Amino acid sequence: MSREQQAVARARKAFNTGRSKPLEYRIIQLKNLKRMFYEKQKMISDAIKKDLNKSVEVTQLHETLGIESEIDLTIRKLKDWAAPRPVEKNLLTMSDTVYVHPEPLGVVLIIGAWNYPWAVTVGPLIGAIAAGNAAVVKPSEVCVHTAKVMEDLLPIYIDKELYPVVTGGVPETQELLRQRFDHIFYTGNSMVGKLIMEAAAKNLTPVTLELGGKSPCYIDKNCDITIACRRTAWGKYTNCGQTCIAPDYILCEPSMQDRIIEEIKKALKEFYTDNPKTCADYGRIINQRHFKRIINMLDDCTIAAGGENDEANCYIAPTLLRDVKPEAKVMQEEIFGPLLPIITVSGVDEAIEFINKGEKPLALYVFSSDNKVIDRIRDETSSGGFVANDCLVHYSISSLPFGGVGNSGMGCYHGKYSFDQLSHLRGCLIKKLNMEGVNNVRYPPHTPKNKHLFLKSRNLEQQTCSFNKTPMKSYFSVV
Repeated sequence: MSREQQAVARARKAFNTGRSKPLEYRIIQLKNLKRMFYEKQKMISDAIKKDLNKSVEVTQLHETLGIESEIDLTIRKLKDWAAPRPVEKNLLTMSDTVYVHPEPLGVVLIIGAWNYPWAVTVGPLIGAIAAGNAAVVKPSEVCVHTAKVMEDLLPIYIDKELYPVVTGGVPETQELLRQRFDHIFYTGNSMVGKLIMEAAAKNLTPVTLELGGKSPCYIDKNCDITIACRRTAWGKYTNCGQTCIAPDYILCEPSMQDRIIEEIKKALKEFYTDNPKTCADYGRIINQRHFKRIINMLDDCTIAAGGENDEANCYIAPTLLRDVKPEAKVMQEEIFGPLLPIITVSGVDEAIEFINKGEKPLALYVFSSDNKVIDRIRDETSSGGFVANDCLVHYSISSLPFGGVGNSGMGCYHGKYSFDQLSHLRGCLIKKLNMEGVNNVRYPPHTPKNKHLFLKSRNLEQQTCSFNKTPMKSYFSVV
């Protein structure tokens, strides 16, 4: 057996013991996971510094604090999330107990990404643990140092049989995908997402695909342009533009372009000084392959600001591109780097038309003081998430589902959505072996009277809603 087969087999064997199912055990694992971030913060930060040049403060802000908050929420709410969920009944089942029972799926494969390696790998793991699953964790091999830290630390703090870590590159991932899982959770790009889905289809394995795309940012003429540009610059250049929900390009009217360029330049100076290369808060491109990919996008563009780069250090300055054409290289794929193209449109109508010509993005941003403009863009487009007058912050809200639509992904997570995504929501009906006369309406021979009674029962469903909740409560107080 390969190393990957052995990891999956051990996880399956451990899951079959049933030890991941008690809520107490799940909570212990989650608490241990949180303790790891507290005790090993320096080790975690040092690795991310080597991989992405993130400072300790940035690592805490963008990675560990969010994870710790998600763990706290999950521990606090787990009993409620895992409890049976009463549902409405019809007249024929009025005396029955009907509910949704969340149960573990089994063994989950989590394939993480490199841009926020802890957040997008451990985030799904929190959901998998909370739902009572086993999980095989495959960190991205691109963030070499962080992957090694995950491999070393996770088995120390959480059950190493239930939650094994498998490192390696494409061959190891392909070998994992040849194994049978009960769910696959992948974060990355749409090209690999299609391969993941193809592999999963062989075993009819459900998937969650957290992908990306070209997230538009429309800046309306009716807004505070200074604030809009400041927030857009923060959203774009955080993590050196390597954020799946970063604004990919700006849409604005031609008369606004020069003002937007000047305001973003001011914000960049405020955030990263006159020399971002020496600024502790400005990161680096993950490797030279991605550096070259991003630089090649500049071939047919006019640089309005930035453009300085250093291949040896994987540094690309925050860069603004003006008068960009839709056919330009930079508009053909997700940028995933610190280039921000500006495309001019005649107004909101053309902006909506332009957005709808492309694939559905993971996020869509609009800056406007006009609620009608905000509502129009929300209602006449489609995207994984929608934010007005800010960027990125919807990711931080655990009560919102985070996920894509169409080419930007499928499924969602965060908070209770993670728990539900990685649970089987099992429909249950408990009937007693009495009151058989009530069931005569469903048995042959079928007569017009049977049909009349059946239709009458359906019409009475809404009237019985409040009554139906009492048997549910009394049943679970007994069991």
